[in-house]
Amino acid sequence: MLARAVIDASGTWSTPGPLGGDGLPAPGELAAADRIAYRVPDFTDPDVRGRYAGKRVVVLGSGASAFTTLAQFAELAEEVPGSHAVWVLRRGIGADTFGGGKADQLPERGALGLRAKAAVEAGYATAVTGFRAEVVEQDGDGRLVLTGEDGRRLEPVDELIALTGFRPDLSFLSELRLGLDERLQAPAELAPLIDPNVHSCGTVYPHGARELTHPEQGVYLVGMKSYGRAPTFLALTGYEQVRSIAAALAGDHEAAARVELTLPETGVCKGSGFAEVPQVEDSAAGGGCCGAQEEPQSGEQAAPAGGC
Repeated sequence: MLARAVIDASGTWSTPGPLGGDGLPAPGELAAADRIAYRVPDFTDPDVRGRYAGKRVVVLGSGASAFTTLAQFAELAEEVPGSHAVWVLRRGIGADTFGGGKADQLPERGALGLRAKAAVEAGYATAVTGFRAEVVEQDGDGRLVLTGEDGRRLEPVDELIALTGFRPDLSFLSELRLGLDERLQAPAELAPLIDPNVHSCGTVYPHGARELTHPEQGVYLVGMKSYGRAPTFLALTGYEQVRSIAAALAGDHEAAARVELTLPETGVCKGSGFAEVPQVEDSAAGGGCCGAQEEPQSGEQAAPAGGC
């Protein structure tokens, strides 16, 4: 099949991030793979419900996937006594942890955050903050024990759900000349615009064909895959990317350069944060997800997305 251009919109669904706090599989993680899920479980599936019903489960992550899991697990816990989630976050819990709530410009996203908050407040989930996973072990009963980089050991659990981001699968593009940022694995021109240490989903500068080009002419990565390991992607951005590229391929370079996109500025769409971020109480001052992100300490490299 011959084509003048290739637009790779294959996403990142097939390559979830490991639960290790440094973006690598934690010791013991692969050995426990049969009891670790890396995507939101389908709690409407009877087999999946049976897997988690009445169990003590760790949920790692602080984004929409974690919120969805906490909210749905709470419904399961209401029906099946003994079901309990331990919610593990790198960050502390602050005013913006659960997103923009009723003020979120994406109402369903705001409602999702409120459902997750309700799950915690109702006692169906217990939050563990400032925790970077380092080791997964099994105790004498075969249950899983998670140890953090600071030496903390969580109580044994039956299952782990690691919702620690995704990354692009570039293996089948290895023979193409791609110009990718070495940290984010996003197109080099796009990476500074979406860096999660600087930007949230609402502060990403509108971009199109120009920022998505590669040394290999006619090749484009779009959608979530174009963001590499950054967690700040919204579908609206992908639609505009594709419109701009289609215009460029049609020869309408004026339309390709005229990228018009207004993104919502409230909600949860942060980066992964740092181990040094202190724990804070719910009453701590904070803002929407588009507030300034924590700056790395002197000598620290900015952390890419992923990890718990």
